[in-house]
Formats: sequence, structure tokens, C-alpha cells
Amino acid sequence: MDHSDLPHMNWRISERARKLTSSAIREILKVTERPEVISFAGGLPSPATFPAERMREASERVLRDSPAAALQYSATEGYMPLREWVAARYSKDGVTIRPSQVLIVTGSQQALDLLGKVLIDAGSPVLVETPTYLGALQSFSMYEADYVQVPTDENGLIPEGLTPELTAGARLLYAQPNFQNPTGRRLPLERRRALAAFARTSPFPVIEDDPYGALDYAGAPLPTLLSMAPDHVVHCGSFSKVLAPGLRIGYIIAPEELHFKLVQAKQATDLHTPSFTQRIVHEVVKDGFLDEHVPSIRALYRDQCAAMLSSLERHMPEGVKWNRPEGGMFVWVNLPKHVDTMKLLEAAVADNVAFVPGGPFYAHEPDLSTLRLSFVTVPPARIDEGVARLAKLIRERL
Repeated sequence: MDHSDLPHMNWRISERARKLTSSAIREILKVTERPEVISFAGGLPSPATFPAERMREASERVLRDSPAAALQYSATEGYMPLREWVAARYSKDGVTIRPSQVLIVTGSQQALDLLGKVLIDAGSPVLVETPTYLGALQSFSMYEADYVQVPTDENGLIPEGLTPELTAGARLLYAQPNFQNPTGRRLPLERRRALAAFARTSPFPVIEDDPYGALDYAGAPLPTLLSMAPDHVVHCGSFSKVLAPGLRIGYIIAPEELHFKLVQAKQATDLHTPSFTQRIVHEVVKDGFLDEHVPSIRALYRDQCAAMLSSLERHMPEGVKWNRPEGGMFVWVNLPKHVDTMKLLEAAVADNVAFVPGGPFYAHEPDLSTLRLSFVTVPPARIDEGVARLAKLIRERL
């Protein structure tokens, strides 16, 4: 159905609304809700990792000890004890983050929207990885960004590719250094250092979107860009992957001058992130719970990833390639160039298996022979069955 206008009411919608498109992933998820479908599509954390009992106990304490404040309007900047917790969490290795730099947002997707509002004008060049997070493309497109793809390889963004010619006039560089969505790749230490050095002399901010950083399987995180260039990097974080996405609690750490503008933009958007859920999150994390909880998530995802990689090795035909992620939730698969994964998806769904085609993750010139597999919500036996079905369909197209 064409929703570009509303003819039955003679209502006109904005040019911005006319250009909106639905997320390919969200549309696929509608199909994969059927229980018979083995879905490698959604980037959803495993419900097995949700600390439901801790949440229940925290909710009861919040409603017992501070019901009026928890259920009332609150400051746009966020619940101060939670902002202080975030600031303390990132204050290490000689870097001090102040609570006045922290803005609590309604999920990290809102962080991207607010950054787009504050930094992007129509036609502004915006630098993105190749491929990049689809949600960022959707968000920045609302503000009519002119995307410029930054050169990448199997290790991620190539800092040497950030030439004066490529970056001229840019308003921001958007990057996911840790276990990127969709590719699962992690930026090596030397490239982080080079990118931080670039940020320190750049006339625009580097946006470090980091929802997956805690999910390295070995528990040996690499330093953030924020820690290397705290006055030149805007860091976006989230509790979605380490607690629960339904809470919709994320945060932006930004220099105070930019923070002030982001607060103003948020005031006009939703006044503030829900008081109740902010207090619940703080109640859960304030005494070190994440340090106990996250290792169990890492272990689960490490085992799920190993099952996926084993199944790919066992079933995939020659000519199909994939990465071996060190953390996160995704495996990135490259098929022979003549295989269109959008068409492959139709056949896969008919065979009750689903994935996300890689094309929508490209700002320009999509590679239609790529696809993303998420392994964290599927038991190992079902992973093997789903990969076997998918491999059979690929083999038929070679």
C-alpha cells in the first residue's frame, strides 16, 4: 500500500515523511515471529540473559523507597545517580568523565536521532563505514544527510582512508569499533589509535556507537576511542545488550558544549527518559551487578557463535566465506557475487529459515551478495538445522 500521501482525507504530509522507508530488518522480523521459522535475522539479545528477578526486586525497592519521584516528571539530563554511575564507569586510564557530560536517552537509537538533529543540515556530508548500522542510516536520513562511505576491510574502518578530500565539509564520522552491526568486526588497537589521533585534529566529532563492547568472548576489551580522545569523541552506550532492551535506557557522553544542545533537542522530543526505568537500572547496577552478570552473557554468546561457525564449516559449499567474530552477536557472510541475497531470502523464508540481506546496510552501492546471521537466540541444534537449510538453498544457486 502506498502511504506517500493521505488522499482519503486530503491531508498533506511533509517531504521528509514521503522519503521515509521501513527497516528491512523490522519487516523481516514480522515474518519470523512464526514459531516454525528458524530466525538468524533479528539482532535481539537472548531472553535467557535478562535478569528478571533482579529487575523485579529493583522495581519493588524503587516503588517502596521513592514512589513519587519514580512516577513523576524528572530532569531532561537524566537521573543524577545513574549519570554519576556512567561517568564513573568511563573514568579510567587517566581520563575523567563528568556527570555533566552524560545524557540519559530512551535507547541508543534516540542518541542517533538527537545527534542527527543537532549536527546535520540537509545535504551535510556524513561519514559512515562500509557497510554500516542500518539504524544509523535510517536516523541520519531523517535530516537529509549526504553519506560518504569510508574505506573498510575485514578489520573495519581504515583510518588512512580519511583523506582531506574524502572528509571535506563532513559534520560527523559514525563508527562502531566493537563487533559492528552488521559485520561483527572489531577495530584493532593500532587503528583505534590512528582514529583517535584523527579525531583530535578533526573539525567534526567522531561518534563512537558501542552497544556491543562488553560482549567480547575473552573478556579482554580494547580501549574505547573516548578514552583516547575524550574531548573529540561522542560515545553512545546502552543497557539493552547487558540488561534488557525493553527498558530503553541508553546514554550519550559528549563534551559539555554539545551536551547542552543535545539536552535542548531532547527536551523538544520527549522531555526526559522515563524516571521509573532509569531508577530501576541504577538500582540493579549500582553495586557491581554487571561485573557478575556480563561474563555469563559472554559465555553464552561465545558458545552460540562457536555452534554457528561449526555449522557453517560443516554445511556451506565452496565459495562461501564468513568472518570469525571475537565477540558480539553477528556473523557476516559473503556469497559468490552472482547470488542476490534479497532473492535468496524469499526462498529461505519459504523454507522456514531467515536472515538479513546485507544490501540495506550500505549507504551507496550495496553488495547484494552479503548477508548477516545472528546466532544468540537460537539453540545449537536449531542453528545447525537452519544453516543446513540455508546452505542447501545457496548450493542450488551456485
